[in-house]
Amino acid sequence: MENLPLLDLRAFLHGTPAQKKSFVMDLGRAFSEIGFALIENHLVPPALQTAMYEKVEQFFALPLEIKMQYALPETAGQRGYTPPNQEHAKGRTVPDLKEFFHIGPEITDPTDPLYTQLPRNVWVKEVPGFRETFLEAYEKFMETGRALLRAIALYLELEETYFEPRIKNGPSLLRLLHYYPLGEGVEIPEGATRAAEHEDINLITLLIGASAEGLEVLTREGVWLAPKIEPHQMVINVGDMLQRLTNNRLRSTTHRVTLPPPEKRHLPRYSIPFFLHPRPEVSLACLPSCIDEAHPKAYPDITAEEYLNERLVELGLKK
Repeated sequence: MENLPLLDLRAFLHGTPAQKKSFVMDLGRAFSEIGFALIENHLVPPALQTAMYEKVEQFFALPLEIKMQYALPETAGQRGYTPPNQEHAKGRTVPDLKEFFHIGPEITDPTDPLYTQLPRNVWVKEVPGFRETFLEAYEKFMETGRALLRAIALYLELEETYFEPRIKNGPSLLRLLHYYPLGEGVEIPEGATRAAEHEDINLITLLIGASAEGLEVLTREGVWLAPKIEPHQMVINVGDMLQRLTNNRLRSTTHRVTLPPPEKRHLPRYSIPFFLHPRPEVSLACLPSCIDEAHPKAYPDITAEEYLNERLVELGLKK
């Protein structure tokens, strides 16, 4: 495999029935074989992408004492700023060389229990347009994610709208991510990297235009693939929740962000992934249609909230 499979979202949203069906099968095949794909003609427009990265750079350039005003440890890193040396990959103790900021849903319906259960967003007043830019970005990522989940539902021979009520107002996260420069004077702990090998927790992840290379995906053959990603393309991948739900039919694949070569370590890397989560009460019990004699049930029943809490403890974000 030289690169990740490339799909055009227009085929699903605006194509003929045959084009839509072809997209569904191609996405299902990609998620079954490697768990990753590239999407073009997604719903995050270029001007918004540019604005997002401008705001991200402005925020992370602020002094640490200002950024720390937006740290909310009581949310276990689910909102606001998380400083360096806080998050590590599952099974590791050395922290990743990164800092990040999380934005969740803005729930306006007071009759939804999540209106009071989920933490509120915090907005950075030192960066003009921060709130407006990332509220729009959140909605565009969510819109793209909904379309992809409709295609996945069809691939799994479920109702096309199967995921709709299960993700409405769920704790999906937009992560503003800064892999800080590693130039002279910055100590790199033994074994540390920008993001150690890991799998994502959620249903699907959508990643737009990282500012530098470094992403690598572990293929089924055990080879690390460094995908070639154009600026207009979005990387999408299966998370552990979808893998559990489909009894391993769709693959949550190990990936990492490697250290750059020494001559580039003084450069920062910015990235904006969107982690699409189901509502906390949603069951991740394996779908009956994904269980048969050749594929016995691989996981015990668990809710999305229970599973998320388990993983946040493993990542060092929650006690």
